[in-house]
This record gives sequence, C-alpha cells and structure tokens, in this order.
Amino acid sequence: MQPVVAYLEAPVRPTKSPKCDQTFVSRIGGPQNGTFTAPLLHNHRNHSRQCLYTFLAGPGQRVEVVFKSFNLRGSPPDGSAVGELPSCVHEYMDIYSEVQSSEPAELINSPFGGRYCGAIPPRRRISMYRAVAISFFSNKNVSTDLFEGTFRFINASEYEIGIPIAGSPCSYTITPSMSINKTGALISPTYPGAYPKDMSCTYQFLGESNQRVRLEFRDFDLFFGGPHCPFDYVKVYDGPDNSSALIGTYCGQQRNLVLYSSESSLFVHFYTLPRTANSQNRGFKGIYEFSESFVKLDFIRENDGIHIRGSECDQKILSNKESTGFVLSPNYPYPYIQKTVCRYFIYGMQDAQHLERVRLEFISFNIPKVEHKDKGESNCTDGYLKIYLKGQETADAYDKFDYELCGNETQRVISDGPRLAMVFSSGELQGRGFKGKYTFETEYKIPGTAAPDGTCSFTYVSSSKKRGELNSPRYPSNYPSDTNCSYLFLAEPNEQVTIVFDHFKIKADNNVNATAGSYGSGACFEDWLEMYVVYRDNNDRLLGRYCGLTAPGPVESPRGAVGLRITLHTDQESVASGFKARYFFESAKSDAGDCGGNFSNEDSGIITSPNYPAGYKAPGRGMASNACNWVMTARAGYKLSINFEQFGLEGDPANRGCPAAVLRLWVNVDSDQPPLELCGEKPPIEHWHYISTGQTARISFTTSDKTVGAQGFRIVWTEIQDSGPGPPSIGLLCESTYHFQCAAGYCISDKLRCDGVKNCGPGDDSDELHCITEAAEEDHDVLIIITLVVASSLICLLCTLCHSRRKRRNHVRQLGLHRNAHYDSQTSATGFL
Repeated sequence: MQPVVAYLEAPVRPTKSPKCDQTFVSRIGGPQNGTFTAPLLHNHRNHSRQCLYTFLAGPGQRVEVVFKSFNLRGSPPDGSAVGELPSCVHEYMDIYSEVQSSEPAELINSPFGGRYCGAIPPRRRISMYRAVAISFFSNKNVSTDLFEGTFRFINASEYEIGIPIAGSPCSYTITPSMSINKTGALISPTYPGAYPKDMSCTYQFLGESNQRVRLEFRDFDLFFGGPHCPFDYVKVYDGPDNSSALIGTYCGQQRNLVLYSSESSLFVHFYTLPRTANSQNRGFKGIYEFSESFVKLDFIRENDGIHIRGSECDQKILSNKESTGFVLSPNYPYPYIQKTVCRYFIYGMQDAQHLERVRLEFISFNIPKVEHKDKGESNCTDGYLKIYLKGQETADAYDKFDYELCGNETQRVISDGPRLAMVFSSGELQGRGFKGKYTFETEYKIPGTAAPDGTCSFTYVSSSKKRGELNSPRYPSNYPSDTNCSYLFLAEPNEQVTIVFDHFKIKADNNVNATAGSYGSGACFEDWLEMYVVYRDNNDRLLGRYCGLTAPGPVESPRGAVGLRITLHTDQESVASGFKARYFFESAKSDAGDCGGNFSNEDSGIITSPNYPAGYKAPGRGMASNACNWVMTARAGYKLSINFEQFGLEGDPANRGCPAAVLRLWVNVDSDQPPLELCGEKPPIEHWHYISTGQTARISFTTSDKTVGAQGFRIVWTEIQDSGPGPPSIGLLCESTYHFQCAAGYCISDKLRCDGVKNCGPGDDSDELHCITEAAEEDHDVLIIITLVVASSLICLLCTLCHSRRKRRNHVRQLGLHRNAHYDSQTSATGFL
C-alpha cells in the first residue's frame, strides 16, 4: 500500500507585517496550472527573510514545477572554485519534492531535494507524492526579478504502472492482463523531473509460460559514477527476482537500450545513492511488451549455442578445442520470422596455449533477394546475412562487413583471427533461412600455404611467390607448447632458396653452457628448430639444431637440392617468442657458388674469405646472399687436416648466433652429421683444428643482405696419412721416404717442408725448422759461381803455358841436335818453375 500522506491547506493567519509565503492548491473546477515569481521585498534593515511556496495537488494528481528564469546571488556549491567556500549563503532556494505533509514544520522531516543559487535554474521537478515545497531565503534589502516559474497539476496514473508492492512508494508487479495489447509504459518515479536520492524501486514483470518480455528504454538519464555504476543504477535480471541471472547494470545516458527476457519474467531494480551532492538527472522512460511472437530460442540451445542474455536471439558459440557444430537461422528449417535481427558471435580459443580460427561453410541458404535495375545497388536490401571475419562486436563496426549474402548463395569463409561474427536481418519477405557448419581450427598466424588437414605444416613454392616471410606460430606472441610445425620450401630445377633469420628466441635447457651458445642436439632437447636440405630422393640432410638465442646462420640450398625444410618442436613446458625469417628463391649458382672451388690430388692449400685480410662485404644490391663453397678431397689412404689460423666473422654464438654471416664445416660429407657452424672471433690463444673423418671435407661461407662485414678468415688444409681412428700416434711410420713426420705425429708430404706454410697444425712448427733461408741460398749460389770462374781462369792459364812450351821445343830442334840434351834439361826446369 502507498504510505498515508496528509495534506492540509494552510490556514489564513492574520499578521501585522505582510507575509511572502504562497500556496497553490488544485481544486475541482479551479485552475490546474499557473505561474509563480519571486516576492517583492523591501528589507531596509537587512533582516533575513524566508518565503515558502507550497504546491498542493488533488487526489490522483502530482505537481510539476518548471523554472523559466533564475538569478539568485552567489554561486552554487558545485560551481565553487577550488579552495572557495560554497557561496549559497546570502540568497538561495531549497526544494522539497518528496513532501508528505503541507505543514511547514514537517519540511524538516522531508528528504532534502537540493539548494540552488546563481544563474543556473534548477531542473524540472515532479512531486513524489502530491506536494512540492520551495523555500526562498534572502538577507538583502531589495529583492526583485530573482526567479520565475510555472506549475501544473498532472495525472498521477501514468506513474502507477502495475500492482503496488507494499512498503515501497515506487515498486510494482506488472502482468500482461493489465493492458489490452499486453504493452505499457515503464517510467521512473518522478520522470522527467530530477529523481530523488536514497530511493529503491523494483519492477517485476511476470508473463505467461509461452511469452517473453521486451523492455525498450526510450530515454535513460542517470548519474554516471563510472563504468561499473557504483552510485545510481538500473539493474535488469533475467527472471522473476534479483536472484536471477543479471542481464546488465546501467547508468549514465543510454541509447537504443532494448532488452529481452529469456523466459517469461524480467526484474528491474532502480537504485539511487543517499548523498548530499546535487544531481538533477531525470531518470528513465520506456515501454514493455509481453508477446508469444518473439523468437523462440530452441534453435540456439539445441545446437550448442549460448543465448546472450538481454537479446532477442543473439548467441555466442564457444570452441571446445577444435570442435565443430552447426549454426542456424531462427525457426530453421521453417520460414524465419519477419523483421528480426539476430547476431552470432563464434569464438575460437585464445589464451597462452591456444589460438584458433573459425572455418564456416553453408550447407543450406535461402534469403530472398530483391533485383534492382541499378546493377550497382545491392540485391540484399530486404533480408541479408552479413559476415565479419574479424569478429566485430560493436554496433559502429557493423557497416564494415566482409560478406553480404542473400538469395541462394553458399560461401566458405575463414575468420581473420579467433572470432567470427554474423548479423542476420529478416525483412518483409520470408525465406527458409540458412544452416552452416563451423569448425574451429588451430590458428598459427603463419604466412604460407597451410596443410588442408589443419596441422602446423606450411609450404612455400617458388612458382607462387619468389620471396616472403615466415615465423613461429603466433609470432610475435609466444608460440604454444606441445607443438610441431614444418616449413617446406620447394625451388624450381634451376633455382636455389635462401633463408635469413631476423629474430630468434627458442626456449633452451637451463643447463646449457651459455658461452658456447645453444646449438646441436646435445644442447637443444626441450624446444628446438631444425633445418634440413631436401633432395629428390627424400634423403633430407640435417643442417643443424638450434635453440636459445643462437640464431641459425643464413643458408643457401646447394645446387641439385630440391629446397629446404624447417621444423619447430616445442614440449609441454614454458615457451618463448620464437622466430621470424625471410626466404628468397633465386637463380641457381655453380657448385662453388659466388667463389670457392674444388681441390683434389694436392698436398695442401690455403682458403681465405673474399678480400682477406681487408674484410668481406655484403652481397650486391638486390641479392639475398653470397656463398663460397670449397670441397677438398684427399687421396685414398689419406685424411685432411684443417687449421683455422685466423678467424673473424660478425656474430656472437652465445648471445645471438650467426644471423648475418656464417661458416659451415663438414668434416665428413658422406655422413648424416650436421656441419659445424662458426662465427664470432677466434682468440689468438685458441686452436681451431679439425681432422676429416673421411677423404673429403667441405667448407661453406655464406653472407646475407644484413651483413656488415669483418676481417674474415684464413684456413690451411693439408693432406695427412690416415692413421686410423683416434688421434695420430707419434710412433706412426710414414709410408714412404718422401713423407715427413710432424712432431704431432701427422705424416705430410715431404714437399711441404720449408714451404713457408705451417702444415703440421697449430702449435707444431716442425715442418718449418732447420730450413735454409732464401738469403743464404743466394749467397751459396754466388760462391759457386765465383769458384767456377776462378777454376776456369786457372785452366786457361795452364793451357797458355803448355802452348808456349811447344813453340820453344820446336825452335830448339831447328838450332841443332848437338845442343838438345843440355838445352832440354834447362827448358824443363824452367817450365816447371
């Protein structure tokens, strides 16, 4: 029952001094409206004056007061500057709109409706009961033209919207039997006047079992205290009382707020907070309707959908991890209801471990289209189904649809992300509607041609795209755990494929020695990335396994290979951000690449990086990479000693790997073992020395378009006698006298002794000891020449003396024989001397 309100007309009180109180009463046959103004006061002694305006409505009536002008001295409390005291001191107006008695003394027991001064008038007031009281105060000597307003007595029946609930002046129960067409108005207690403070009103809508309740707020204005409405609010529950499921909490200003019950009942609670601050919001006004013609929700419940509370037929569909199901138009397979709008929100999984997309395929589709003469105009002007691949959820984004379907169209679509949204709008024409099948697929966010089975397998074919990007699942977000992904790159017969990594972070075991990086199967056994060279006989060759921050170096598929393959493995533990890389399909190079060569039947050789020691450079403009390939082959019964004398490539194996430039070394090209991958700086005191396990070794030096440049490397390779497995033995006998045995035990060609190159390996100079220097050899040659010249001169001198002796002997014979014996003996002695 309504509270008992006693209204007594103020009696006429004779007084010597004129009174300024005014009372306006509704009487049968009397005026039902009028005006009121500020009193004309002559207060020369500045006495305080207070005037009371009382407005009394008749039974079944309320009072409406509207201010037309307002100009009191001072400024309202809410308008005071920071640090100022409220200025409604010398002149102000107090308003009471919840008066239950006309006695002035009873105003102190009535809820206070606010104090006002300044130039801004109070907003419209509607009495909560049958009376409004206005108290005007002034201590100035002259008061004129301070305020003016109008009043009228209005019918109170529009506020009685149902069966009153005892103990509350504004709570009602509403049933469909209360109106002929099962509709009515819902209005806040003093709308459109400012609503009172400290008020709690409830509205209980109870329909028939086959009915639903529709509630449309056409005007809604409550005090806004924040997005969660902690002060004044309207709460709407999907059921008969406040223990039912909450549809929503509303405050502030709402537009186009239309709500539906899921079943036959709805409960509304309007609450205002007790407070002293002025608030002049007007409340709300709307209409309600009970109806059996609203959309039945069976088509949602029977197909694993979830009805969105408060809507007529909106639904959401949640993934159960790669699940499938069906989505239907209302009333399918029977004709749908006209002039209905239903929204569908299909949500794939999206969390730290899962990310899905939605694949939708229509099995049946019939929404009548309207043919237009203007071919540029859409044929879907009556009914349509709009599809949003990014799952738009706000009304202002509904114009940005990806597909608009009508007629008998069928379409296969895939969402751009984990959500897909649809809006079905039926017009004047009826159709059978649609039935579609949705499938939740794992979304990897990887560019490339995905495998049809939905697994994390992607193919990159040269004939489709010559260059592009690839990344780990969901990059730059963390990749999911317990996942295996494959990336296959297939080149044309006359092409090669290059892959360059720009970002790399794969979870590594905590026990990995950080100084050596995270590389190889011995270091990476939790999460890892592997790279393979793909050949036509399906005999893939492993290039390396990587994890941590050790990015793979740029790789170029060798000539004769089909392409490259990358695999990513993650376990069930923690994850990381993954990788991002680029691929390029380019014309095939020779086996040696841009530089390099093949060496066989040679005792030794020297390999240097391009332009060594001045430093290598980045590939030419427009080129993805440069590659130099060297192949060294020893004779049967021999191996190869490979000694890195100098080495300096950009990169840091422990902290970022070799993403810009890398040297790979295969010590046995015939095995499945991956190559060694080297970059960074070799300290002078370290020895980088490797022995091939077979007759052949291979070295590949690859730079990328992100190369900066460094000094490069110098490598000495030497053919050594094969001593069998294990390190060489000092006691090993070299197989031929033409071989030299190094101090370390290696047997090398004797031709390599004293050739100026240390062929015995690091720390072993034995092949360059006890050698004649070039200067000494030159001096020795000069000495031999001098000796030969001197010897030749002596021989010439002896020949001359012999010739002279013969001449004299012939002369003596001519002088006479008698003197021969004596003369010969003297001549012989002289020749001897």
